[in-house]
Amino acid sequence: MKIFETHAHYDDESFDNDRERLITEMLGDSGIIDVIVNIGTSLKGCKDSLTLAAKYDKMYAAIGIHPSDVEALTAKDIEWLGENAVNNPKVVAIGEIGLDYHYEKLSKDIQKKWFIEQIALAKKVKKPIIVHSRDACQDTINIMKQEDAKSVGGIVHCYSYTKETAKDFLEMGFYFGIGGVITFKDAKKLVEAVEYIPMDKLLLETDSPYLAPEPYRGKRNDSTNLPFIAEKIAQIKGISTEQVIDKTNENARKILNLVK
Repeated sequence: MKIFETHAHYDDESFDNDRERLITEMLGDSGIIDVIVNIGTSLKGCKDSLTLAAKYDKMYAAIGIHPSDVEALTAKDIEWLGENAVNNPKVVAIGEIGLDYHYEKLSKDIQKKWFIEQIALAKKVKKPIIVHSRDACQDTINIMKQEDAKSVGGIVHCYSYTKETAKDFLEMGFYFGIGGVITFKDAKKLVEAVEYIPMDKLLLETDSPYLAPEPYRGKRNDSTNLPFIAEKIAQIKGISTEQVIDKTNENARKILNLVK
């Protein structure tokens, strides 16, 4: 059974030496991947994601500016994102956008401003959002509620908060991207959250080249590691790995409007 990869960064320079071979093999007839969504985080990353989506039939793009890249963002850049979101059928979401308070040098006010602007853009172009939130839980929820992110829906990427917090995102109808962290020995909080989140709101992702699951933790990640994540979720939910893959594939196609 082939797997839907909802979040990867194959434009990253760590794939410069084997990108074409790897993607061709993964998406080929004998590969295990059905679809890949390549996620933009900077303007260059968005352009590279569009290039990859144009090159590979089963690859799509999300375009948006990550909180660590918003300081030089302009209204003209937002306009460019909007034009491509409307005119390019391979663009399935606005993202990854959000808040990251892990590094104190990033201005919280500037991050909030552009998170709000990009939610507004998503509403305008009628695309779901892919949310990055790190050490910024309450502000993320407050902005999403205040800006009616529920009206477009989307994915909380690399979910890392508690099961109690998951309730707030569920009330807004959001899906949860679960990656390699779920396999880590110290992921107790995330395991509890995945236990709590209904199966029809879970998605599989790798965040490649980052966050490789056990037993490859610390190495470059790629989408062929998705089965490790599916197996762990199956164990937590008490169902088969095939059921996890089948349901998460269905969920991904639903939220990203790629229903067969």
